[in-house]
Amino acid sequence: MTNLKISYPGDLPVSQRRDDLLSAIRENQVVIVAGATGSGKTTQLPKMCLELGRTSIAHTQPRRIAARSVAERIAEELTVELGAEVGYQVRFTDKASKKTLVKVMTDGILLNALQKDPDLKQFDTVIIDEAHERSLNIDFLIGYLKQILPRRPDLKVIITSATIDPESFSNHFDGAPIVEVSGRSFPIEIRYRPVKSAREADSDLEASDAADDYVDGLVGALTELEQEPDGDVLVFLSGESEIKDAQDAVLGAATAGRIMKQIEVLPLYGRLSSAEQHRIFEKSSLAGLRRRIILATNVAETSLTIPNIKYVIDAGTARISRYSTRAKVQRLPIEAISQASANQRAGRAGRTSPGIVLRLYSEEDFRARSEFTDPEILRTNLAAVILQAASIGIRDLGQFPFLQPPDPKGIKDGKKLLVELGALEETSEDLTLTKLGRQLAAIPIDPRFARMLIESKARNTTREVMAIVAGLTIQDPRERPLANREASDALHARFTDPTSDFLTLLNLWNYLEEQQKKLSSSAFRRLCRKEFLNYIRIREWQDLYRQLSSLAKPLGLAVGNRRKDPIGIHKSILAGLVSQIGLRDTKLSHVKPGKPPRRSNEYQGVAKKFMVFPGSAVAKNLPETLMSAELVETSKLYARMNAAIQPEWIEEVAPELCQKEQTDAAWSAKQGAVLAREKVSVFGLTIVSGRAVQYSRFDPGFCRHLFIRHALVLGEWDSRQKFQQKNDQLIADLTQRAEKIRKPELAPGEEQIAAFYEKHIPAEVNSTRSFEGWWKEARRQQPELLTMTEQALLAFSLVPQTENDYPGTISALGHEFEVEYRFAPGEPEDGLVIKVPLALLSSLSAEAFQWLVPGMLEDLVTELIRTLPKPLRRNFVPAGEWAKRVLPELSIGEASIESQLAASLSRSGLARVSAEEFDVAKLPDPLRPGYRVVDDQGIQLGFGKDLKMLQQELAPLASKRVVDLASQQFEDLERRVEKLAELNFPSKISSNHSGITVDAYPALVEEAGLFMIKVLASEQERRKIQPMATAKMIANEIPSPADYISKHLKPQEKLAIAAVGYSGTNDLISDLIVAMILQELSRHPDSLVFTAKESEAIRDLVQAGILERSFQVIETLQLISEAAAEAQSSLSKLSSASEVFSTEQKHINQLLCENMVLLTGLALLPRIEIYLRAIPQRIKKLYENPARDSKLWAEYLQAEKLFQSAGGTIPAAATHELELVEARWMLEEFRVNLFAQNLGTKYPISLKRISEKLKF
Repeated sequence: MTNLKISYPGDLPVSQRRDDLLSAIRENQVVIVAGATGSGKTTQLPKMCLELGRTSIAHTQPRRIAARSVAERIAEELTVELGAEVGYQVRFTDKASKKTLVKVMTDGILLNALQKDPDLKQFDTVIIDEAHERSLNIDFLIGYLKQILPRRPDLKVIITSATIDPESFSNHFDGAPIVEVSGRSFPIEIRYRPVKSAREADSDLEASDAADDYVDGLVGALTELEQEPDGDVLVFLSGESEIKDAQDAVLGAATAGRIMKQIEVLPLYGRLSSAEQHRIFEKSSLAGLRRRIILATNVAETSLTIPNIKYVIDAGTARISRYSTRAKVQRLPIEAISQASANQRAGRAGRTSPGIVLRLYSEEDFRARSEFTDPEILRTNLAAVILQAASIGIRDLGQFPFLQPPDPKGIKDGKKLLVELGALEETSEDLTLTKLGRQLAAIPIDPRFARMLIESKARNTTREVMAIVAGLTIQDPRERPLANREASDALHARFTDPTSDFLTLLNLWNYLEEQQKKLSSSAFRRLCRKEFLNYIRIREWQDLYRQLSSLAKPLGLAVGNRRKDPIGIHKSILAGLVSQIGLRDTKLSHVKPGKPPRRSNEYQGVAKKFMVFPGSAVAKNLPETLMSAELVETSKLYARMNAAIQPEWIEEVAPELCQKEQTDAAWSAKQGAVLAREKVSVFGLTIVSGRAVQYSRFDPGFCRHLFIRHALVLGEWDSRQKFQQKNDQLIADLTQRAEKIRKPELAPGEEQIAAFYEKHIPAEVNSTRSFEGWWKEARRQQPELLTMTEQALLAFSLVPQTENDYPGTISALGHEFEVEYRFAPGEPEDGLVIKVPLALLSSLSAEAFQWLVPGMLEDLVTELIRTLPKPLRRNFVPAGEWAKRVLPELSIGEASIESQLAASLSRSGLARVSAEEFDVAKLPDPLRPGYRVVDDQGIQLGFGKDLKMLQQELAPLASKRVVDLASQQFEDLERRVEKLAELNFPSKISSNHSGITVDAYPALVEEAGLFMIKVLASEQERRKIQPMATAKMIANEIPSPADYISKHLKPQEKLAIAAVGYSGTNDLISDLIVAMILQELSRHPDSLVFTAKESEAIRDLVQAGILERSFQVIETLQLISEAAAEAQSSLSKLSSASEVFSTEQKHINQLLCENMVLLTGLALLPRIEIYLRAIPQRIKKLYENPARDSKLWAEYLQAEKLFQSAGGTIPAAATHELELVEARWMLEEFRVNLFAQNLGTKYPISLKRISEKLKF
């Protein structure tokens, strides 16, 4: 017994059960006391234990404020000084002494005491109050007490609970007795008033939806209460935003007269300032007030007793903290409350008088709800619990005797976090506490925050990090009163750091520290009130900082002077938040139609996506990478306390958590080493991508292999060693010799070269740097160690080839052309490659190179024989043997190889072979020379095996180059010519450039009616242009006899002229004069003249014969017009839709084309009549045998297709080659031969002859 005077208030229900309680405690080790709020059990049970002689009583409370107020009340009732026989201890505040008999404390304090006192030997009695709240600490204490009771038979344990499921506590303690104590309560009437769009009882509700539903229901409920006596109303809503919506709606309804106007509406939620919270306990100053309406969150269920409440309106929802094991975040979803919570809320209405409860949901909804709220252990992150358990020797939380075992996933997540923080490490048996883990366990705060403090020691940022951590642990001291929201925000904005909420908090701390030094205590209070800062929370912040400083000293964490090191601070914080980083999504999101897309505001976190909370300092300028101290899910998953970070910090802070992967290892000539792309990821998030790293740290053997291949074998190295130059020359020589004989497999390959170096270079050399270090010493001993020899590379000897067989140049057209020998099957440059200077391109012909080189001649002859048609080819097999037989008979360069080979084979007597029988197009690519056209610097301008096509492609460049070279030596040659007397110029000019002689060809050309002497690049081009220009210039000096002829023409002759397409005699005679000149020019080589004398002679000759020739041509035209009329008449018998009609009509139009005499030429003009007369004969035979006509027409079309493929057109263009012009008229003869053989052809004609003509 003690000397204390113990008495019990008679009005308390618990006092009525004193004897029962004393008996139960005396006779049982564990007693469960169930009683409603207000029954007195909290204050009276410790006194009963004192009465029973207990002298060291631990009395736990779930909240710090309750621990202090309960201790004060008990001390007052015992008439003792607080801190003596009755004391209390909360986090960082211990007001107790050696005399203390009853020590009231938070459940967390008792939990921490287990570390030093595992059997709680310092206490003989433990009272766990408010156990029905089932907080994490309470569940842990109850489980631990269950374990130590067998070891402490002297220990008494009393569990107090509201009337919510006391049986579960009794069952946990093996049937411990339950003593029920009634509360002080009046009758309560429950009315169900479901809102119209009520949700399912077990579903989460979005805040916006809930507000819409319950605001109308709330106003309706208040309207219903208008019929009841005056009394205050307590309204339970789910959150701050719903309260604000409801407040607006209630005031609006009062203004509109839907409910009484004499009301006062007060909000109540955790973030309110202390002053605003205290208003609900104070008497209102409003005159004529009839009713107060308190809009509250679930904070009003048990934590606070609000006076004068007569009515309760319950929306039936609350934001309940719930950890998601799937998303790994703490969520705050709006949920339907349990039946037990609903009854707790209802109990608020019957404390002082009978009350009414209006539930804004149906009775069926109520009955369908879960009976109890899930205990915290089932909905929280268990990391702190696991850490504390490990620190007191509990290794397997899954075997711990909890009232309700936590979800195994929750335990797994908690362990995973502690491994991340370095507090636990995996061993062969289980997870064991590390040295760092013991340090974290010694700091009674969230393990993440404790890890930040430990990291701050290494970075000399302990003062700053400790202030931030202390600030994160308490409720935000910045207040935002509803009436002064803008003013408070403006004042608090002074502290905002746009990159970090943590630095924002630190800025506030530094400001408060400075002001407190300057101001008196009362002045500092006034400052806090003026600047909307909660003084009580600030004191709590400062107290917590001091307590943390005290706890940190044994761990070596010294608080130094203020330092400005934002990077160090953030790195310290990052140590606790590695799994709470986020990378901003790179996606673009479309906001509105017509608006440009913008970057997504979403972040990819560890296995989840989230957004930055709008109130965060970083929300206005979102960083690419951030860390967050708080991820909370409401309507969305939000990051609330954030800072921008650099991804590479993670590698520094938590290298053990980073996974590194190297890919794309490749040789870097610039670095002289093998580099790889490195990807660094943490928890699946890529924080570094594509970083170049030296790969030798990971795979030195592979790097050595690449170094030898690339640096030494392929020469991909800036520094060229002398031995490499010698080796490259040897390899090039051996390779060239092998390629010349088209046996590249005989040349040393990369494998042989690499093997040589691998044999002589030590294993540790894998980069140019390591090589140079080794070689510097090695070459002093063996200077020729790395110099190759043919014997070292090859197991055999390559037969040396003579220069005559494979020369370096080929002579053609008086020039020496460099040649290369390439072995590249399938590639364009396979075989012999001839280097052609651009200036010589136009003057070349493929025939000049058809013999290739002597070393390739036998293969060339062999393959030519194989191109013969099969009936001929079978006489000369095997082709290789015949090639060897006839090779001595061939004389290189004297005639074409085809003609010499045909003659040689024919002399065998086995078959007669013509040159045309060989199909050069079928020769293998290596035996068809390639032409590389280069400029003066040797840069390739074009390459191909079709010389003619290459000449066409590069004609503008080649012509310009030749003309430029010629113009340098013959500046005055190009000029305008106005009369024949000035027409004297050389047929060829030669210039020498860089050792080559370039020929150019002056020519008379017509440009816009003017005649010029211009230098052209090739004879071929001149043959196309000059004859017509010369003819036109000579014609200018011949007077036209058109008037005279016209006067002497008969009417039918004039009709004939018109019938063939001429508008009059003048046009005809103009054409005829030019045609006559062209006919005379054709008697000169290539139809070219270069002197005035030659030109004037032609002029005089044509002028003398023009009259006679005119009448002859007109007579021919009469015959042509008659033949055309006959052809047209025969066509009229056919359907205009028939193919024959359309093709022959087109044929007539082509023959009677504009400028017919000039374009046909005088030599062929009489044949036009024959071509026209063949048309009626075809039509006549068509009726007799249509199938035969179709067959013949198909044969003709073959010839026409060959002509068109060669570039031919009808009528022939002035720029056509002579062969192409001749082929055009061969088509006409072929047509006569097919459809009107009786008319006869001018010469033998066949499809084959046309084909041969087109091979020009």
